[in-house]
Amino acid sequence: MAKKASKKVAKKAAKKVAKKAAKKVVKKAAKKVAKKAVKKAAKRKPNAAFMAALTPSATLAAVIGNKAIPRTEIIKKIWDYIKKNKLQDSKNKRMINADEKLLALFAGKKQVSMFDLAKIVSKHVK
Repeated sequence: MAKKASKKVAKKAAKKVAKKAAKKVVKKAAKKVAKKAVKKAAKRKPNAAFMAALTPSATLAAVIGNKAIPRTEIIKKIWDYIKKNKLQDSKNKRMINADEKLLALFAGKKQVSMFDLAKIVSKHVK
């Protein structure tokens, strides 16, 4: 009987030690993940090239204005113009239909892909 009792006590002690070890491992892992998240958030800085003010050409200025603004803002203003004038193709939302102002900007093309906007903008800024 004494052997059984000592085995039970030994099993309980082993379980306790295992639980404590498991808790420590979980805490360490959680701390590690939290540190990585904080480190990643601290590293993230916007690219200075996107924030540089660019001067639009005359054709681009007709759409967004002639004030020097960053590339990101230029794209936003073009999209605002497109949505305001409902120039996005109704069937294929990736395509942009040109009106008079955009026709000059798009080099005479009646329709361009939204993915071509960055290329078009780069031709019309200094």
